[in-house]
Amino acid sequence: QVRLVESGGGLVQPGGSLRLSCEASGVTFNRYNMGWFRQAPGTERVFVAAIRSSGGTTYYAPSVKGRFTISRENAKNTVYLQMDSLKWEDSAVYYCAAAPNRIDYSGYYYQQGGYDHWGQGTQVAVSS
Repeated sequence: QVRLVESGGGLVQPGGSLRLSCEASGVTFNRYNMGWFRQAPGTERVFVAAIRSSGGTTYYAPSVKGRFTISRENAKNTVYLQMDSLKWEDSAVYYCAAAPNRIDYSGYYYQQGGYDHWGQGTQVAVSS
């Protein structure tokens, strides 16, 4: 059974940092591309960042580029999202997701439908 478990969320002041983790089980992790999405209250879930199975290619939403960094440790079946210079508008539930590695991933990494497995989410609140 595939399981993705996020951790690391919490309350942080504007300008602060958090690192989210997502540990996968039940999958051959190095065969999956991984993504982070977020959903704020009353809004749709949107793409944040993604990383290919090898870790060699990353993708970011324009709103987080330069502030967030996605990385992965395949030996630990874990993907990370380092979030710096947080803004109140970054407040949301953050979800990690796994997509089987396909050559055309660059065409759909930002689409939720391309991901087969999802975690339960971790809450991030940015407030003073």
